[in-house]
Amino acid sequence: MELWTAFLLGLVGSLHCAGMCGPIAIAQPVTGNTTAAFVAGRAAYNGGRVMTYVVLGALFGVIGSSFALFGFQRWVSLIAGIAILVVLLASWRHRANVHISRGVALLKSHLGKLLRRTGFGATFLLGNLNGLLPCGLVYAACAGAAASGSAVQGMNYMFAFGLGTVPMMLAVGLAGKKLQFTLRFRFEKLIPICLVFVALLLIVRGLALGIPYLSPDVDGSCCPR
Repeated sequence: MELWTAFLLGLVGSLHCAGMCGPIAIAQPVTGNTTAAFVAGRAAYNGGRVMTYVVLGALFGVIGSSFALFGFQRWVSLIAGIAILVVLLASWRHRANVHISRGVALLKSHLGKLLRRTGFGATFLLGNLNGLLPCGLVYAACAGAAASGSAVQGMNYMFAFGLGTVPMMLAVGLAGKKLQFTLRFRFEKLIPICLVFVALLLIVRGLALGIPYLSPDVDGSCCPR
């Protein structure tokens, strides 16, 4: 998968993140009395989030590479793309409340404890845990990391995704309650479009049409001699 697709997904998706994770970003612990310390603390929080995404990228990249060893890399792309479309369609048709599992409840409990602590370490760990919260956008990015075919490429893909989310989330942390979230509601319709775009790219990649970069023939299945 091309890295720019991950950055675009993160950039547009951060409009949604601003609404869902904005309260956590605003309530970050105090990291000092100076402006520089304040900015550094907000940067540490975002660094923690991106670090978690990179670790997830390595994990899903390894999973994807394992399938690639057996010649199933294209199927990883196909299944991931179809799964994103199915989940997106289901979310449109069924907007029921989702029950929070014990794992997520425990995660939120730790988030609450970190919000009451001060220092850069607590802020960085807060970002780490925030990156593990259930999020459809992160799942889509992980699907792209799995389709990348290696741990390193998976890390790069998730790093690009994380970088795309930084501008908005950093702005939320710096501006706090002064930031208006009207842009989120105006442009949130772009998020499903981006998800569909990434899903279609994964599917086209999985078809192994022999198109360089877009749909490479990874297993020699296209145009056999």
